[in-house]
Amino acid sequence: MNVLIAYDVATKDAAGRRRLRKIAQACENSGQRVQYSLFEVSLDRTQWTGLRLKLLDLADEKKDSLRFYFVDSDAFDKTEHHGIRAPRDFEEPMVI
Repeated sequence: MNVLIAYDVATKDAAGRRRLRKIAQACENSGQRVQYSLFEVSLDRTQWTGLRLKLLDLADEKKDSLRFYFVDSDAFDKTEHHGIRAPRDFEEPMVI
């Protein structure tokens, strides 16, 4: 399943900055950052359920915003990209 994850975290206090770091780290562990607060992830249903629950647990629903956009498999292939952070092919092996 391909998902675009967008977030907006209130960072006026230390707790907000901590939430922002944790949310960004959870997304980085699962996908590719394509903008400062936008990630592309390609996960199976079980992995997605775990990530979604983690993100919802980290965010403060009274101060922050999370959006999950479910994208069909052809959309990433049809995406036009310009500039830094070239797109990653999720079908190729990832070397860590």
